Amino acid sequence: MAEDQPVESPEEFRTRVAAWYAANATPRQETDPWAVNLQTDPAEAAKHFETSRQWQAKLADAGLMGLAWPAEYGGGGGPGWMTRIEREISRDYEEYTGFAGATTAMLGPALLRHASEEQKQTFLPALLSARLTFCQLFSEPGAGSDLASLGTRAVRDGDEFVLNGQKVWNSAAQFCDWAFVLVRTDPDAPKHRGITFLLLDMKSPGVEVRPLVQINRATHFNEVFLTDVRVPVANVIGEINEGWSVARTVLANEAAFIGGGPKAPASDNLRSLARESGADKHPVLRQSLADLITRERVVGWMGEQIQAAIRRGEMPPMDPGLIKLMTADIRARSGTLAMELRGAAGLAGDEPETFWAQSELVGRFAISIGGGTNEVLRNNLGERALGLPREPGFSKDQPWKDIPR
Repeated sequence: MAEDQPVESPEEFRTRVAAWYAANATPRQETDPWAVNLQTDPAEAAKHFETSRQWQAKLADAGLMGLAWPAEYGGGGGPGWMTRIEREISRDYEEYTGFAGATTAMLGPALLRHASEEQKQTFLPALLSARLTFCQLFSEPGAGSDLASLGTRAVRDGDEFVLNGQKVWNSAAQFCDWAFVLVRTDPDAPKHRGITFLLLDMKSPGVEVRPLVQINRATHFNEVFLTDVRVPVANVIGEINEGWSVARTVLANEAAFIGGGPKAPASDNLRSLARESGADKHPVLRQSLADLITRERVVGWMGEQIQAAIRRGEMPPMDPGLIKLMTADIRARSGTLAMELRGAAGLAGDEPETFWAQSELVGRFAISIGGGTNEVLRNNLGERALGLPREPGFSKDQPWKDIPR
C-alpha cells in the first residue's frame, strides 16, 4: 500500500473489493458443465483476447492488478493476502483477464527479479495494465523438450541485435504487441551459457506470424519466423549470454500457473458420467474415480501453497514443476476415464457429453507438453529437488556449435 494510505484490515479490503465487483462485473451465471472453452473462429478468438485485455486494464485502473507488486512499478505494494482475497471474489464473476493475465503472472516476476530499473519503470506498468501484451517465443522445431539447445541467432550490430530463426507453439502470438524471446548470442559457449533473453516488439520488420490449426480446429498456437529482425541491446533482460536464469524464472512461474490456476475439477463431470452409465457401482471404475479425485485435491492444495508463497515474495515450498507434472498426469487419467465411462457413445455423436469427453482426451497432450514436457520435468525434478546426477549425455561444458543436431 502507498505510505499515505491507511492500512486496511482483510475484512475492510474484502468489503471494498466485493463492492467494486458488484458494481462493475457480471455475476457468474449457472453454466453448462459440458461446455468446452474453445474458439475455432479466428474472429471470435481475437474478440475474446481483446475483451480479456480490456478487463485487465479496468482492474488496473481500479488498483486491483499487482496488489502485492511494488507501488513504484504500478502495483499496490500491499501484503500477499490481498491478492488471495481478490481472486476469491473474482471467481463469482464472469469477467477474467485471460491470456494477458497469464503472461503477466509469468513475465512479471522475471522482470521484477532480473530487469534494470529503467526496464521495470517502462514495462511493468504497461504489463499490469495490459497496455502491452506479451507472447512467449521460446520453443523451436529443434528445441522443444531440450529448450537450451535453441538455435535462433542474434548477432550484435552496434546497439542492436539482428535476429534470424524460427519459433513454434507460440500462444496468441498473432494478437500480442510484444514478445519475450530466447536467442543464441554465443555459439561458442555451452548451450545454457550462450543464451540471451530479449523483449521484442512484434511489429518489428521481419517478424512473420503463422497460426497453426490444431486437431481441435483452434488456432491458439503459432509459428513465428524472424528474418533480420533488429532489436535494441537495451531490450536485454539480465545480462547478455546469461538469459537462461531469466528463462528459468519464467518457466517456474509458467509451471505454477498451468498447474495451480482455478478451474472446475474434471471429476465433477466424470461422476455424472459414472452415474449415467451405472459405472458408479463398478468397483474398479469407482476406485479409478476416487484415485483421480484424491489427486485433484492434493494438487489443489499444492497450488494454494505455491501461490501463497509467491504472494509473500518467498520461494515456493516445493518445485513448481512438480505440480505441473501432477496436473498433466491427472489430465491424462481424466481423458482416459472419460472415454471409458462414455463407452461407444464417446466415439461419435453430437451430445455435449461426447464432445466434452473427446476434448478431455485430446487435451491431455497439451498439458503434457506445454510449459515443459513430462520427461524433461522429471529430469529437472530429479536433479533439482532430489539431488540425483545429471542424465548421461553431452558434456555441459561442450560448446553449443559442436553438439550434433
